[in-house]
Amino acid sequence: MRPFKQIVLSAATGMSALLFCAPAAAAASGAGADSFPPREEVFQLVAKRTQGTFVDVDGSSGPSQGDEFVISGNLLRAGIPVGTYSEICTLTRTAPGDEFDLQCAPVLALPLGQITAQGRFTVTSAGPGDIDLAITGGTGRFRTAHGSIHAVNVSDTETNLTVHLIR
Repeated sequence: MRPFKQIVLSAATGMSALLFCAPAAAAASGAGADSFPPREEVFQLVAKRTQGTFVDVDGSSGPSQGDEFVISGNLLRAGIPVGTYSEICTLTRTAPGDEFDLQCAPVLALPLGQITAQGRFTVTSAGPGDIDLAITGGTGRFRTAHGSIHAVNVSDTETNLTVHLIR
């Protein structure tokens, strides 16, 4: 079984990547600020975690309510950097068998604006599984953004993202 900290950082990376890929994909697609993109844009991105910190609020060796994960990294499309992301995840529920819930709020920083997302998912001893998050808004070109992000962790530091951006 992977250590708790590694499972949580991997799960949080997946969530972060999902939430931050849509704006990066739009920036990488060459769409100008004055162009009128389709109502829904679907992008495939890769989120690569470069930093991650676990904040243990009560000093226990396992998961406890209120523990946090602070994560950041790069967003790639076809291997080309298109932006960065940062995310904070808070552990909101623990259960027997190393099961817990994370509430995450990522932000994707792109040249044309930012996109925000939020969601909750369950992590088990096998990992987080697939993650689905809601796009909650943005700034600049993404000021009317909504939709969803689906993330699949492929390693402890890399997550494949499918972003369904509606604006």
